[in-house]
Parts: sequence; C-alpha cells; structure tokens
Amino acid sequence: MALRLVSDFDLGKDVLPWLRAQRAALVAAGAGGGGPGVLENNYESLRVLNVERNGNIIYTYKDDKGNVFFGLYDYQTKQNEHLYTFEKDLQVVSCSVNRERTLLAASLVQAAKEGRRNELQPGSRCLTLLVEIHPINNVKVLKAVDSYIWVQFLYPHVESHPLPENHLLLISEEKYIEQLHIQVTQEDGNRVVIKNSGHLPRQRVAEDFVWAQWDMSEQRLYYIDLKKSRSVLKCIQFYADEHFSLMFEASLDVSLSDSGFKLVNFGYDDLQDQEKLSKHPTLCVFTNHTGSLCVCYCPNFDSWEQITYSVLYFHKGHGKTFTATLGRVDSRVTKGITFLSLDYYVAVYLPGHFFHLLNIQHPDLICHSLFLTGNSEVIDMLPHSPLQSLSGSLVLDWGSGKLYRALLNQSYLLEFLWNTRLDCEKLALLHCVLSCGRDPRRLEAKIIQWISENISACHSFDLIQEFIIASSYWSIYPETSNMDKLLPYSSLLTWDTEIPGITLVTEEIPLPLMKVHSFKGYWEKLNSNLEYVKYSKPHLHYNNSVVRREWHSLISEEKKGKRRSTVYVRNILDNAIKVISNLEARNLEPRLTPLFQEEDNHQRLLMGLMVSELKDHLLRHLQGVEKKKIEQMVLDYVSKLLDLICQILEASWRKHNLHPWVLHFNRRASAAEFAVFHIMTRILEATNSLFLPLPPGFHTLHTILGVHCLPLHNLLHYIDNGVLLLTETAVTRLMKDLDNTEKNEKVKFSIIVRLPPPRSPMMDKSSFSVEFLPLNYFIEILTDIESSNPALYAFEGRDNVDAKFVEEAALKHTTMLLGL
Repeated sequence: MALRLVSDFDLGKDVLPWLRAQRAALVAAGAGGGGPGVLENNYESLRVLNVERNGNIIYTYKDDKGNVFFGLYDYQTKQNEHLYTFEKDLQVVSCSVNRERTLLAASLVQAAKEGRRNELQPGSRCLTLLVEIHPINNVKVLKAVDSYIWVQFLYPHVESHPLPENHLLLISEEKYIEQLHIQVTQEDGNRVVIKNSGHLPRQRVAEDFVWAQWDMSEQRLYYIDLKKSRSVLKCIQFYADEHFSLMFEASLDVSLSDSGFKLVNFGYDDLQDQEKLSKHPTLCVFTNHTGSLCVCYCPNFDSWEQITYSVLYFHKGHGKTFTATLGRVDSRVTKGITFLSLDYYVAVYLPGHFFHLLNIQHPDLICHSLFLTGNSEVIDMLPHSPLQSLSGSLVLDWGSGKLYRALLNQSYLLEFLWNTRLDCEKLALLHCVLSCGRDPRRLEAKIIQWISENISACHSFDLIQEFIIASSYWSIYPETSNMDKLLPYSSLLTWDTEIPGITLVTEEIPLPLMKVHSFKGYWEKLNSNLEYVKYSKPHLHYNNSVVRREWHSLISEEKKGKRRSTVYVRNILDNAIKVISNLEARNLEPRLTPLFQEEDNHQRLLMGLMVSELKDHLLRHLQGVEKKKIEQMVLDYVSKLLDLICQILEASWRKHNLHPWVLHFNRRASAAEFAVFHIMTRILEATNSLFLPLPPGFHTLHTILGVHCLPLHNLLHYIDNGVLLLTETAVTRLMKDLDNTEKNEKVKFSIIVRLPPPRSPMMDKSSFSVEFLPLNYFIEILTDIESSNPALYAFEGRDNVDAKFVEEAALKHTTMLLGL
C-alpha cells in the first residue's frame, strides 16, 4: 500500500480489555451487575469522542442502565482513567477535558428513545455542562438551549505547572463561537474548584459562519462566513493567555449554502453522520511546518462517471481543479471523498476508485504528484469507513475507534517504482520516496540499482539527472526554510504529457490578506511564502548559467595564455579542496573506482566556481541565516552532487565486478567494461546539460574505457564531439601501454593529431607543461640535450623563435619515434 497506517490507538485493544477487567473486579468484589461505571454487555456503545492536543483520547459508553460513562486514554502512559459518569440516559454531542484533567465540559441531549425533554433541565433540547472532576464535585450548566453545542478546551504551549485560568470554546448550531474564561483554585490540598462559577466571562470569537475547522495541534480555528454570496475563509490563532488574533482573510471560490452548517475536527457526534450532512461539500484546511496553506474542496457529486475536486495552494498563489474519471463504471460512489494531510503531500482518496498523492511543496507540474486508479490493491488500501485527518499526519477512523499515524510506505513505493511503466508515475514515485527521508544512504542505493536496470526505460526525462537533482535537494532542504524557492527540485521545467485518468485546470487565486504585522513560527514562514509569490518574478531557483559562462571564460583565457588574479584562482581551487575534503570525511568506505587520483584542474575549477556562485546566491536570498551555516550547506550540497555520481559509478563497478587492471590497454574489453562505459556516458550526458562538476579522474577513466570498448572510428567520433576528453593522464597511459603493432600505432597517431594546440611556446621549460604532449616530450628531450651540452647555453635569452617550426618539429620527432 502507498500509505502505511500505523496504529496509535484502538478502542478494542487499548480500552475494552481495561473495561472488562474493571467489571470483573467489581463483580468479584460483590458489586453485582450495574451501578455507575459498570459496563455489562453494552460494548457496542463504546466510541471515541475527542482527541486533545496532547494526544489524550476521550471516549464514552453506556452501561445497561443507560448511564453515560466518560473515560480518558493517556497517550503517554498508555493508561486508562475514569473521568465522570452521568447517571441519566443521555446522548453525548461533544466532550473535552482541560490539560490538568480537573475540568470536564460536555454537551448532551436527551436519548432518542426517551421521547421527552432533558430530565436535568426541562424545556431545553441540549445541555452544556462544566464539571469539576478533581475530585468529582460541582456541575455547572453553561448552556440549556434548543440548538446543539460543541465544546473544546484550549491547550496552550506552556510548561507543566497548572494554569490559574482555563479557556473553553463553545460552538453553537446557531452559527456563533464564544470563549469562556474559567478561573480555578485549589482547596483542601489538591481539590480543584471553579473560582468564578457565578459568572464566567464570555467573549465572542466568530459569528455568522457556515463551516468551521479546529486545528488541535496548532490551536487554530478556521471558519468561513458568507459576505454578499462570497465565501471568506478566516483563521484565528489562540495563544497561551486569553488572547487570540485574526490572522488572515482569504476569498474562496467555493459554493456553500447559507443554510448549511458543518464542523470539522470538533470531535465525533451523530449529527455529522446524518445523510443530509453527507450531501454537503467536503472542505478542509491543511498546513505544515514549511508555511504551506492548502484548502481542499470537493462539491457535491453530480455524476457517477467523474468527480471534480480542487486544491488551493495559497502559499503558491494558484489553485488546481482536478477532474478524475471513476475507474469502475459499474460501481457507484457510496462513500465520500477523503482528504488526508501527509506533511509534504495531501492525499485525495475515493474508496474503490482512485488515490491521488498531491505534492504541495512543488505543485506546479502534475508529474510530481502521483495519481493511481484501476488497481484494486492500491485504491482499496484505506478503510472504507469515514476517516478524519487530524493535525499532523493523524487519521481517526470514527467507525472503528482507531487512531492511525499515516505515513508514506517507502518499501511499497520503491517496489512500485520498479514495476511501473509510465514515466509520470516513475517521476512522482522517485520524489515521493526521496521525501520520506528515512535512511537516505540505503534508499539511494536502491534507487541507483533501479536506475542501472532501467537506464533507457524513460523517454520523458533523464533518470540520472532527476535523481541527482532531487536527492541533492532533499539532502539539504530540511536545514532551513525557503530552500524550496532557492534550490532546483527537479530537472524538468515543463510537462506536457497527459496523465491517464485525470485532467486539471490551473488558475491564479487571490492571496490571503494578513491581518497582523508581527509574525513568528508558522506565520512568519507563510508570510514569507506570500511575499515571494507577490514580488519574486522570475523564480529564484539556482542554476549554473553564471558558472558556465565564468568557467568557459577561465578556460579560454588559459588557452590564450592570459592570467586571472592569482588570488581569485586560488580561492576557486580552495573551494574545490574543501568540497573534496567534505566528501571524503562523509564517505569512510574505500572506493573501488579510481577517482580523485589526479588533479583535473578543469573539474576543480568548475567545482569551486559552483561553490562560489551558490554561496553568493544563498547569501543574497537567505535572510537571518549565519554565513558559516550557509557556507557549510553549500559545501554539503556540492559534495552531495559529487557523491551521488560516485555512488552510481561505484554501484556499477561493483555490480560488474571490475578490477584495477581495467586501466591497462594491453587487454581486450569485457562486457562488464562496456556496461560501465555506457553508464559513464549517461552520467556525462546528464551532468553536461546542467553543467554540473564531475569527480576528478572521471574523464580519464571514461576515456580509457572508451579506448577499450569502441572501434577506432567510433572512438574518434566520441573524441571529436567532446564526449571523450583526452586528459594528460589518459594519453600518457595510452602511449606507454599500447605496443607498436600497426593497429596500435594507428590508434596512437589518430589520438596525437587530436591533441589540443599549445597555449604558448615560450615558457619556463623547467616548471611548465602544456596539454600538447608531443611538445612536452620534445621540450623534455631538448632540455636533456641542453643540460648535457653547455655550449648551447649561448642561445639562451633569444626571443625570435619560430613557434610554428617548433610545433612541427615536435610532431615530426614524435612521429619518427613511433615509427609512423
């Protein structure tokens, strides 16, 4: 299954055995059958009522006499606790307990079978009560009205000491929300009582709303009111004291009726399961720690053939409306659509039909999201009973009383990656797997194995390129915010291929209007995202275009004999030394491939330039991050790029069991060498288009394998087109290892005439060598002659040397030595 539901709580396993043990103990003590808190055979009434911020779960059941029992399951200690029993046959609408477990708020209505008004408060339909439960003491009536009321205690971020004041939200079916301030005091030791029970101060929080959602983890209230037939989403943030703030307003292009009323995440109640409410549109808000803000919306079903739903990515400034074809024509939609929050993703699930995993950090291209349909194993992976996505990745199955933690199933996604044939699914799965972040080294090894088996199976994108970019991104992304705007996430900029089973329309949406001016935590990140959408056009993602220009400029100047500032070049090369040191420090295993064994100044220049440019890029756009941290992040990022290339090559080397003698020319090439040469060529293609550095020694190894594996005309074609580079190490080894057979002499001469021309014929012959190897060799011979014949010193100092003559003499000399 693409999703793994890890059970955090199960009424049947975590509560029911305890209740049975309680009953058995009472029976053994002679309590007989019945009495408050004694459960006989009425286990089917056991259900979850609420999940509080600290993870504690409130549940209820009725005994055989109809008495209502409230219990609490402590998420930390895994222990159950009896909170309170109402000795009346009532139906629970809502319940909440304060953090210290000294107060219990409950909303109850008369049980349906009674057919009469509530016995505790004649003339009212719904009673909302506040109970002192430490120890059980007074009961205060908060509301006695004909409309339903829901209750929710606030859980502020504070230390463990008891709070002198508690705050309780009352949500009314009459479309208003108010906050009660309840002061408590201790009497007679540990006895906690309400101090201001005669008059509890109330404060109106919201009114005239048609939809509301509670975020228990972040203590936020989202609600929608209708202004002139326009839906406006608002958010209120509650703080540790009684203070709360309206954080933003955002216009929504969704269809909601003024007569409707729906609550999300305010606990379980029978009203939410009524058929009339199931016809209401499904709407929920999701946020995460990166400052994302998504609104997921699905209108009423109007067709059995397709379904339409929308996701508004407010943090990106656009929304997408998807239309999915229902996979089974003969199967009607009997269950509603479910939206689940999964950190960097939102899952859209319609039981029996499809599963859509939406990338909310990078929603621009549909290929970065995974759409699955038609496979019964995939689309039936979740329970078919109503699911509610709570804060974070918690999912509550109201029907079975089970609380899950929803996680992407890395093992399944990897297996699916191996088996799928669609390029869009390969791309989406690759990013899903990398975002999981668990055991990245092992994960990368498995992906590399898949790449090596499917190197030519993708036509819409370059597998190696995408893997290098995506894996490097995820290695550095968690270290600071805004990296998603500054580092490339994918090698793709567009995607035009159709995704089977789904179509979409993308539209710009109005940004939320922030109502406060000072931001912290999540709100600071959301505001930063909104500011980026407003002002950062074009995108700020880093690319190597500047590095490409500067590198070519340096190489061109080098060939012309020009000199840059020594300090500038030294700093660039020092950057490369730091990258290689950083890479070697992180990789303690000995390398099989002969890399990093030569200077390769061209690759070191490219490496150092990338460090310099990326550092400048991040320093410009990452505000408030220390320079040293940015410098280390850059070293880590560039080191990761190189490490991934090394890993791909190491895996191929190990798979084909190559040995060091592959570097010698006096032997025939094997099938294994052909395979490694092919992988290296694909690596070169991937890095060239992005202008990424390669590990020093890569070109030498690639050229040696090329000489081994290719017929001469193919070899020369690769050299002439710049695929194989004639490094000094490779050519020197070739000249030494190849014997003087006619075939080998032809190879040598063909390579010699392709060597680059000298940069300058006049130089310090004792300390300078050039890429033109015949000239190096000729200079070495002349130096030997000069040192053995002092009479030649008289010519030293003369500058009128014919450069062309020297070059031709060197070539002629080399040709004679080789017998050509």
